[in-house]
Amino acid sequence: MIRKAKAVWRGTGRDGDGDLTSDSGVLSETPYSFRTRFENEKGTNPEELIAAAHAGCFTMALAFQLQGAGYTPTELTTEAAISLDPDGAGFRITKSALTLSADVPGLDKETFDKLAGEAEKNCPVSRVLNAQITLAATLK
Repeated sequence: MIRKAKAVWRGTGRDGDGDLTSDSGVLSETPYSFRTRFENEKGTNPEELIAAAHAGCFTMALAFQLQGAGYTPTELTTEAAISLDPDGAGFRITKSALTLSADVPGLDKETFDKLAGEAEKNCPVSRVLNAQITLAATLK
């Protein structure tokens, strides 16, 4: 399986701007720039997209872990917070902090923690990130 997205950039790093388009069409000339990345202007940025990818990948991986163990979640909600820190002359993604809230009928805390930990370690986005990954998981 291959998934694609395209970035187009015009101008310099600080004053230029660009757009992102994914083959699925979910991103369609979505604006990004220095301002959307570092100054909270409307648009997206690479770190936000990595956060969405990590949250989505982990949550789906956990749903499969739960299914394999015989549980059906009512709801799984995950937030991923990506840390972008200075690194020499540039920047580096240093951390992805996952915060999970799960409503899974009949699931005990020990089993929940084990399955959530497995999902965190084995989701493809976790495996590709060269950063510290933390998980704070709450079972309702």
